[in-house]
Amino acid sequence: MKTYVISLALLPLAALAAPTRWVTVDTQILQKAAPQKTMKALDQANGVTLLRLTEAEIEDLSDSIHHDLHRCGGYVGHDSEAEAREALAPRGDTQFAVKALFADYAINQRSTVSGMVAQVQAPKIQQTIETLAAFNNRYYKADTGVQSSTKIRDMWQAIAAGRSDVKVELYQHSGWPQPSVILTIQGSSRADEIVVLGGHADSIAGGFIRNRARAPGADDNASGIATLTETLRVAIANNFKPARTVQFMAYAAEEVGLLGSKEIANAYKNQGKQVVGKVQLDMTLRKGTATQDIVMMSDFTNSAQNEFLGKLIDEYVKVPWGYSRCGYGCSDHASWTNAGFPASMPFESTMGDINRKIHTQDDTLANAGGNADHAAKFAKLAIAYMVELAN
Repeated sequence: MKTYVISLALLPLAALAAPTRWVTVDTQILQKAAPQKTMKALDQANGVTLLRLTEAEIEDLSDSIHHDLHRCGGYVGHDSEAEAREALAPRGDTQFAVKALFADYAINQRSTVSGMVAQVQAPKIQQTIETLAAFNNRYYKADTGVQSSTKIRDMWQAIAAGRSDVKVELYQHSGWPQPSVILTIQGSSRADEIVVLGGHADSIAGGFIRNRARAPGADDNASGIATLTETLRVAIANNFKPARTVQFMAYAAEEVGLLGSKEIANAYKNQGKQVVGKVQLDMTLRKGTATQDIVMMSDFTNSAQNEFLGKLIDEYVKVPWGYSRCGYGCSDHASWTNAGFPASMPFESTMGDINRKIHTQDDTLANAGGNADHAAKFAKLAIAYMVELAN
């Protein structure tokens, strides 16, 4: 394991050589994963360290986190020092209590939800996983990253064909070529309130040759996108028309600091949009924990919404579930939490049982069980969440 020396000498930003981006990093992860050299920390608070790093240093940090610790995230890239310093603030549930009041966590759509969850088909999820994993990689700077996001848009457009109240678009980012994908089902009586279901579209492997490396990312995160796609298929097949607006999102550049979701979540915050709830599906394919099928991340999430998801599991999915913690910036739900919106992430296992094949060429369907039966449970949960919260 590599070691890391943190210097907390507070230097003026101009003194740092060739900076490219502000980065906030989980301090414990930094100590375990970062390269064996001293970087000057600008600040540190609440278990988070603020750095300003060159592109090469960010790549080095990312490579260590992905390959030494076998985990996602742990750091977030920022466009400004002010934005980065906001991430040092305490992140407790009380911050999000006002936002949570917009949501009604009652379960009162049983007839509709029960009929829809019965239509979930694991083979269709598997087919989408295979389609996305067939790209050499879905890296945010690679041509195949652009092509794979375009493929997601095309799949979602095909499913929603004929629905005038459904729009699918590519969300272009200025800092990298891979776009995010957003599908919107326009709400009726409460259209200004938004329910978001998302997952990241990119994949990563290969150290410093990431744009060419083989990164099938079947579990991380073709499985999440495929689960969302099946949720959408069932919704459209049942002519689902929500009271609140529902948006499906496939984020670019999650694996390099949550960049895509952060840009979108901050835009929504700045535009005053009312996001009443966000669920992140990041890795749904592999059942890694013997005693739990769905594991809720309790940190950097909204506890009230987590409890609601637990009730939905008990009511509609009927599998054992529990809680775990995934740490700072582990997936795109953290972008929405940091923007002040209630977010949750149901996961395929506890973090102690995480799939060790992720971020390598071995993240394949065959190495995660060979079918999408486990992912189907998350599709049922996503349907229940979508229908109950949007109505």
